[in-house]
Amino acid sequence: MDQIDQRLIALLRHNARESVATLAARLQVSRGTVTNRLRRLEDEGVIVGYTLRLKPEAETGGLQAWMSIAIEGNDARRVTATLLGEPAVQALHATNGQWDLLAELQVATLPELARALERIRLIKGISHSETSIHLETLRTTASAAAAPPTDS
Repeated sequence: MDQIDQRLIALLRHNARESVATLAARLQVSRGTVTNRLRRLEDEGVIVGYTLRLKPEAETGGLQAWMSIAIEGNDARRVTATLLGEPAVQALHATNGQWDLLAELQVATLPELARALERIRLIKGISHSETSIHLETLRTTASAAAAPPTDS
């Protein structure tokens, strides 16, 4: 990926619905160049899809939680594959430090969260975990960019 690809991806992260014409104008390249680069990035698996992001407070119902997971021995691949098949896991991140993985969980109710945690804790190869329930979002990247500067 070159600098144009990286700038294109940054623009799409900000607004994945931006028109090819607008992307081309912002990148100062032709529409054909943008179209070809998008197709190549999709074909190479760099771009795997386009999605909708909602403000956390716009979500209707449900609970979000984060589960930090420690894996014993060399079971990382098997544990990861099993977690990717768990319906409550919305995203899975490899980390360093005390925890090996961070799972973002999304469920409808507390009893559903309890069942998901039980299923995850029974996965062979997980030595221990810690779960935190999302209470409130105080700042996101999008809101930080839109927030007016404060006087210091």
